[in-house]
Amino acid sequence: MIRQFELVERIKAYDPNVEEDALNRAYVFAMKAHGSQVRASGDPYFSHPLEVAGILTGYRLDGSSIITALLHDTVEDTLATLDEIESLFGEEVAKLVDGVTKLSLIELQSDHAKQAENFRKLLLAMSDDIRVLMVKLADRLHNMRTLNFLKNPAKRLRIATETMEIYAPLAERIGMQEMKNELDDLAFAEINADARNSIMKRLDFLRNQGEGLVERIQNELRRTLAAASIHAVVNGREKTAYSIWRKMKHKDVEFEQLSDIMAFRIIVDSVDDCYRTLGVMHNAYRVVPGRFKDYISTPKPNGYQSLHTGIYGPERHRIEIQIRTQDMHDVAENGVAAHWQYKQGGETRAREGRQYRWLRELLDILEHASGPEEFLEHTKLEMFQDQVFCFTPKGDIRNLPQGATPVDFAYAVHSEVGDTCVGAKINGRMMPLRTRLKNGDQVEILTSKAQKPSPTWERFVVTGKARARIRRFIRLKERDQYLELGKAMLTRAFKEEGYEATDKALKGVLRIFQRETTDDLTAEVGMGNITSREVLEAVYPGTKKKSAKVVPLAPVRVRHERNAQQAKNAIPVRGLIPGMAVHYAGCCHPLPGDRIVGIITTGKGVTIHTIDCEKLEALADQPERWIDVSWDMDRGELDGSHVSRVFLTVLNMPGTLSDLSTVIAKNTGNISNLKIVNRSADFFDLMIDIEVKDVTHLAEIMAALRASPVVNTIERARG
Repeated sequence: MIRQFELVERIKAYDPNVEEDALNRAYVFAMKAHGSQVRASGDPYFSHPLEVAGILTGYRLDGSSIITALLHDTVEDTLATLDEIESLFGEEVAKLVDGVTKLSLIELQSDHAKQAENFRKLLLAMSDDIRVLMVKLADRLHNMRTLNFLKNPAKRLRIATETMEIYAPLAERIGMQEMKNELDDLAFAEINADARNSIMKRLDFLRNQGEGLVERIQNELRRTLAAASIHAVVNGREKTAYSIWRKMKHKDVEFEQLSDIMAFRIIVDSVDDCYRTLGVMHNAYRVVPGRFKDYISTPKPNGYQSLHTGIYGPERHRIEIQIRTQDMHDVAENGVAAHWQYKQGGETRAREGRQYRWLRELLDILEHASGPEEFLEHTKLEMFQDQVFCFTPKGDIRNLPQGATPVDFAYAVHSEVGDTCVGAKINGRMMPLRTRLKNGDQVEILTSKAQKPSPTWERFVVTGKARARIRRFIRLKERDQYLELGKAMLTRAFKEEGYEATDKALKGVLRIFQRETTDDLTAEVGMGNITSREVLEAVYPGTKKKSAKVVPLAPVRVRHERNAQQAKNAIPVRGLIPGMAVHYAGCCHPLPGDRIVGIITTGKGVTIHTIDCEKLEALADQPERWIDVSWDMDRGELDGSHVSRVFLTVLNMPGTLSDLSTVIAKNTGNISNLKIVNRSADFFDLMIDIEVKDVTHLAEIMAALRASPVVNTIERARG
């Protein structure tokens, strides 16, 4: 255990002006507060905060951070209070301790939800002061070093998994690579001990087989650089067991197939020397194709800079080389701690976290996520993927996860750009929004004020920010849609009985349906969870249920015009986005101009069918699910394309498909799907989905197809 004077001396070695008295008081306060408490290892509990403080002195953190490390468990695990800490050590230390304190007051339903909520609060705390995260990481590192003393295997596994999924990526994000590697390896030892032991045994075997190999390669690299008059420090190391295992999984190869398990670091005096060294290495040794990366001209989001290359080096061993300056090396190993700044002789106030764009993006995700577990899902997406670097037309760089699309890029530029994105040019060419971006792509986003996020975007976006914004839009829009639909359904039901669905009337039955507001009740009606008839009978008990009129199904009988009363009572399908409150049936593909009927589906709103759809036969005995709907053609809100399906029998001869597509295109239709259902020597049976404006447009296309010499028969899908 570190002694009091040793801790003070460590800090004074890099910060002679540290407030020694405050450090001594914090040491004594924490030791007395924890008293006789012991850890699972049997050591005094005070040894833990002391070790955490010791870890942070290795990163040369300021006095307030060290005091926070000593006190970080006192509020939760002892009788000490935050007010007491503030009176003894000041407001700054109290805020830091409050940010780092384990957050166990929140009661949620599962460990996963609790973990997500704690992580959310950690992000909020560290957004004001990045030192909160640094103390938390040091706390987690010491807990991982002593994880083997916990007797509960399930608890060990949970802590290790949380470390690998949350804390190691956070350490990487602020550039603390050394800590990240240790956290990963300690977690790996618990999560997959057999795999780690197997890799360690193989490394031991290689070490014995090639005794002194690393040192021999180092010496030859030094000689090669000295011959080129480059002053350099060369260090070699084996990659960690976890990084080797991850590469084996990523590349789907066996251990024996990995030839670059050794990495060598060359530290030179200047950026010019970095590129000179790269030239010397590539000139002296054969290059491994595709392994060069320049993180000096394009740094990683956490500030990391270095040149990476792979070569077949001395003794024909394939090795990885990293070339950097000493300043770059300090940032690579210690991240934000390497350029830590605090005011001399004044109030220490570190706001380093504000400069991290990734942190601001996580906070933006936090704002739009519906709950802690969704937030955790998005942040893990955001932190846990390899990067691609793309450019705006002005040359600004945007880093995104591997597999990102123009929609992800649009949201990375600005939330409003993402919301209004209608298209994208990649390297000057129009490309689909689902296109995967590659390193170096220049992306121009085309926007329109009329555009809204599409629910289909969620299927291909990969960034947490994009997914959170899209989901939030869907949640809010869906509720609006269900509310509008529910109001129309209630208005119609009440009107049929000679009543009015007033706000006052609905408020009176909220307790019956266990809803807090009339909007909540109305939305539930729109979703189909509560029927409009149930609400009517609750407001006006004893209302006689009229005999339901089942809409006729036979095509011959339904082509009449709706009468005035039907038109008056019909609920208009307007401004309702398909896939939310209203769904268009895939069996009959209704079009504007068709006579349609709505079928209420519990929890999904209304599905629109054509009135002669064959699937409606099965619902004939459930009239309470039927509602009369109309297209409301006069509003002009039906512009755009709707998909209709037709079945054709055509001649089996060269040029048939060309003739069909030409006829459809000439009549301004667009084929969205085509399938050959049956084939014989003379004829094809085809199913074609065509994008059209309305039923009249479809009729024109079908007439033109019917006139084509290659078409034998054509009919529209009816179910």
